[in-house]
Amino acid sequence: MRMVLFLMWLLHFLPLAILGRIGNTIGFMLFYVMKRRRHIALTNLRLCLPKLTDTERRTLAHQHFQAYVRSVLERGILWWASEQRLRRLILVDPAMPKEAMQSAPCILLCPHFVGLDVAGVAIAMEMSACSIYTQQSNAVFNEALRRGRMRFKPVKIFARNEGIKPIIRAMRAHLPFFILPDMDFGTKDAEFVPFFGVTAATLTAVPRIAAATGASVIPVIASTLPNYRGWKITFHPAWDHYPGNDLIAATASMNRFIESEILKNPSEYFWAHRRFKTRPAGEACLY
Repeated sequence: MRMVLFLMWLLHFLPLAILGRIGNTIGFMLFYVMKRRRHIALTNLRLCLPKLTDTERRTLAHQHFQAYVRSVLERGILWWASEQRLRRLILVDPAMPKEAMQSAPCILLCPHFVGLDVAGVAIAMEMSACSIYTQQSNAVFNEALRRGRMRFKPVKIFARNEGIKPIIRAMRAHLPFFILPDMDFGTKDAEFVPFFGVTAATLTAVPRIAAATGASVIPVIASTLPNYRGWKITFHPAWDHYPGNDLIAATASMNRFIESEILKNPSEYFWAHRRFKTRPAGEACLY
């Protein structure tokens, strides 16, 4: 892993256009090599986008592998490039709502698009925040990831098993909470609600924490600019009257928003994750 990180450090000096093309080439090849991940991605696309033909889904999965590998290599820029270079490459449009993010409890909802780390860096260059952290299996990579995400303003990162109490305390101290809400972590603190019409175990953390703190929920979407020009971070308006009184309805509403954003840029969503691995009692595995 140390050699991989050293290679990422060397590559980050390259212009983004060259680094991006390298990522596309490697991603093109890995689509054929990583059979298990290819199967997962194609299964997800079949379940979520059934109107596409097999050829269209295969093309989209191929594009996703390229986008994902690009994002891994480009992480070197996020971890080691100068702040001046990052500000040239990251377009924030519309502008970051700093007042809303710092004056009261705030949840920054960032779905699993491949550029999500760019969103985290864009925020960290402007203000401190808090987030949940999943320990990586490799200790060297784990430390590099932590340092990369904490290189600008201080960030409070809590382990997932600590629960929501430390998050609520940090939010009440006006640290915005950066959350990735759309992974399958099993049935704990989750409800089965539709995701593209398929029942999916979905974390209820966003509506639960919003209800407990009175926080506004501001979606943050990361996408790649065309022609290797960098990345775009979009801050959406805060959701009105969220979460309301129905936890399950609020969780389903969150999924519908994520669906609408995926359809705008489907190749950059993280299709290689087993989004439907947890099934209701009696249902067979979908993979």
